Amino acid sequence: MKYSPWKFEETFVMDFLVEAKYGFRRHLLFLIFFFFLLYSARFWHWYAGMYQYYVLFFVYTILITMVYINIYVLVPRFFFRTKYLTYLVLLVLMGVVGLNFIGLGFKHLFADFRIKNILRENEKGGIYEGVLMCIPIILTTTTIKLLQKWINDNKRINELSNLTLNMELNELRNQINPHFLFNMLNNVKALIRTDPTKASVVIVKLSEFLRYQLYENSEEKTLLTSEVEFLSNFLNLEKIRRDHFSFDIQADVDKRLINSTFIPPNLFTTFVENAVKHSVDISGGKSYVHIRISIENNQLHFRCINSKSAGYAVSDKKSSGLGLANITRRLELLYSKTFNLEIESGEKEYIVNLKIPV
Repeated sequence: MKYSPWKFEETFVMDFLVEAKYGFRRHLLFLIFFFFLLYSARFWHWYAGMYQYYVLFFVYTILITMVYINIYVLVPRFFFRTKYLTYLVLLVLMGVVGLNFIGLGFKHLFADFRIKNILRENEKGGIYEGVLMCIPIILTTTTIKLLQKWINDNKRINELSNLTLNMELNELRNQINPHFLFNMLNNVKALIRTDPTKASVVIVKLSEFLRYQLYENSEEKTLLTSEVEFLSNFLNLEKIRRDHFSFDIQADVDKRLINSTFIPPNLFTTFVENAVKHSVDISGGKSYVHIRISIENNQLHFRCINSKSAGYAVSDKKSSGLGLANITRRLELLYSKTFNLEIESGEKEYIVNLKIPV
């Protein structure tokens, strides 16, 4: 599967934000970034010698503690539970306590090491600087937690959607199979009464259909050549049952391409089954089914034409029965808006045109 550079970068950034395997690197990157942000401030230059760095790490520890309390306590317990007012009050309270604790540290732990010529105005400016630095950092971490929750929720929704999609596809596939077999067994029942020899041949052929259903239909995709062979066997069965029935299948596809193209199994079965059913001539006249399959510009074109007897009315696509309704829904689930299905009902012919991406 190919990814564009932009899509790859977007995916990596999202994974980096939410995946547990990146957790250590996420926190390390944040701690380093926060340290250099604090390092660019002025307050720790008020102190002499090594005490500058003691002050720097003291303030850094207090602010980091506040940030992580916000990330792992306040946001999940209050903000995510829509207790916004409580969250805001506790956040402000934590800020006041934290900044006062820093102020007490400056007064009682590091006062003796402060450079004497530092003006009080500079000290106040440094405190305001610390407050203004702390607020955006905390708000940024809250935003990141919201983004993480949004990404995780979307992943769960997508997984649930995919699970629902697969369940619906399997259900539709399981509905199509009995529908097809039901019609085949009706054919066998009719032949047993009129021609037992032909009926035995049909039963042998039917076993081949069941083998296909067992081994091919359970797969997500099957070879196009297998699907064509399946349709050919099905139409041959119909030809055995009906004296004046003819069919042809034209695959205008290179042999290497037809042997390497995969499609969902039984994608065309319902259309061919309907074509056979609608082509029945009550008066015993000639009937036919013509199928053409071609591939151009990564689009597979399936065209099925069947004859119609005089006075035989074919219902439109919306009311054409369980099989056609199911296959239409299946196409929507498989291809969304990338497929094109057109059904034409004329006086003498019924035509199905289907285009799908391959």
